[in-house]
This record gives sequence, structure tokens and C-alpha cells, in this order.
Amino acid sequence: MRLFSLLLLGLPALADSTMIEQIERLLSVSQEALLKNEFEKSAEAAKRALALGDKELTFGKTPRAYLAHGRAYELLGRHKEAVADFTRAIELDPKAAEAFNLRGSEQFKLGHLAESLADFDRFLKLRPDAVPGHWKRGITLYYLGKYDEGRKQFEGYEKVDTNDVENAVWHFLCVARKDGVKKARVSLLKIGKDQRVPMMEVYALFAGKAKREDVLKAAEADRPTAAQKNARLFYAHLYLGLYHEVHGNAERARKHLSEATDNHRVGHYMWDVARVHRDLLRKRE
Repeated sequence: MRLFSLLLLGLPALADSTMIEQIERLLSVSQEALLKNEFEKSAEAAKRALALGDKELTFGKTPRAYLAHGRAYELLGRHKEAVADFTRAIELDPKAAEAFNLRGSEQFKLGHLAESLADFDRFLKLRPDAVPGHWKRGITLYYLGKYDEGRKQFEGYEKVDTNDVENAVWHFLCVARKDGVKKARVSLLKIGKDQRVPMMEVYALFAGKAKREDVLKAAEADRPTAAQKNARLFYAHLYLGLYHEVHGNAERARKHLSEATDNHRVGHYMWDVARVHRDLLRKRE
């Protein structure tokens, strides 16, 4: 009889584990579909994960459960709900590093920049080995106007990858905001070969060795699939928008960022960066 009681006591934990595994499988499906621009499939898998999550949470409030639940909200673009779940995870485990990191991303998407930076910093205090690679923190610093800190963050990323055009561009933007475009061009980080199209043309544009047309032409070259073309054009218009803004042409910047967000959605954090930037430009107008 006592053994039977002990087995019953173990059932909630077993149910938690099984449910969370099912949730995480669905989240993997959702994330994969999102990266392929299959947004309906992504949303459906995330909704199923949420439905399971609601049941799972009745068995016991565990940080891992709230992380899984929050990630489903994240994939559905329901950022306030995601923040609430990650906050619950932190309340249950103040050392849940990933919860701070995930909440920092969601706070950024909501335009809560100070809160985003605070969460990223708390994450990195718990995981100091992640400091060099935390490019998201660098982007948040840029939008907070902390250009020196942002520059240092992107310089640190070179310890992780020396072939990333995006890192070089964000470093350029930080330097340009503080010291001007000429100095930013002189101090443009040197990179090897970024295999993504049209990133090398983007790099050449910021280096002053290419034109806007070169970036767009490269994005559509070599008969890309529909998904490839969509992703290429997203990044082309995102960085053309950032280029024009830092060179003082707000109207062109807004047009390119609107084109990136409205017509070339991708399942990546950078889409939210483009959206946040677009919304900031609209507010300024």
C-alpha cells in the first residue's frame, strides 16, 4: 500500500516530464516551420504546445514548464504573455539563466529597451561565458544610445565569428552614431567570407565600395527559391534601411524597413529588430 502511495506521488513529476517533452517537440516543429516561412504551420504547432502547456501547468509549477509555455507564446508573437511566463519561471528559480535571456529578447520586441538590457545583463552574470557572443545585447545597447558599450559588444563578438557581416555593420552603426560615418568606415571590422546572400554586397555598401542597386541585384541572382528570395530581400532591405538612416535619409530608411517587415517576413529575431526600428521611425515622424 505504501509503495502504491509513493508511485502516485511520483505521477505528477512523470506527467510534467512527458508533457514538457511533447511541448518541446511541438516547439521544434514550430521553430523549423517559422524558419521556412511556413507561418500557419508554425502557429498551429505553437498553439498545440500552448494547449498542452495549459494542462501541464495543472500538475505542478516548474520553471521548465513556464519556459516551454513562454516559448510557444514567443513563436505566436504574443510577447506580453511570453514575458509573463518567463517572469514566473524566474520567480520559481531566480537562477534560471535562460529565462532572463528569453525575457530580455521579448522585452526588446515590446520596445522595453531598458528592461531588455537589464535581463540580458542578469543572464550574463549567471553565464559569463556567453558575453562575447551576445549580439542581441549589442543591438539593445544601440537602441538605448549606449554606442560605446555597443561597439565593445560587437568587437567582442569577433572572438566567436570573424565572418559575420551583420556584426561588422552594427559595429559601424555604433561608431557612426558617436564619431561619424567617416570614422566608422575607417574602423569597419575586417571579415572573411559571409556565405549568406547578399551579405558581402551589404558589407561593400557600408565600406563605400558598392551601391544600393548592387545589394538588391545580388539578392535576386542565381534563381533562388521563393523562401531563399524572401530571406535575401528581407536582409537586403533591412540593411539598406539602416544604411540610409545613418547617412541622414530618413525617408529612404523608412521605405526599406517597411518593405522588409511588411513584405518579406522571416522567422528570425532580426525581423523583430527591423519592426522595432520601423516603428521608431514612424514615431519620430
